[in-house]
Amino acid sequence: MFESVYEEVLNYELCKEGFYVERQKPLPVIWDDIKLNLGFRIDLMIERQLIIELKSVQDICAVHKKQVLTYLRLTGLKLGLLINFNEALIKHGIQRIVNGL
Repeated sequence: MFESVYEEVLNYELCKEGFYVERQKPLPVIWDDIKLNLGFRIDLMIERQLIIELKSVQDICAVHKKQVLTYLRLTGLKLGLLINFNEALIKHGIQRIVNGL
């Protein structure tokens, strides 16, 4: 399925459990005190503490991990999850990304 389907379902389930979820949250870059809207969007931000980036790809690449790390650095958050739904078992598709390690 498309990533957008997994995003919608995960958003629904998290909200149902009482979590505050921001979906497709715009992420501007500040340069010389100027806000640049470069098109960065966080798939899901949970409780303003956790970033979740969703994929449905054959293989996770280094660029996918770098994307999550960039989002963490721009927001100042410490923890992100990169989830690839294109796995036989979902537990094999979850990668924890930590800002500062």
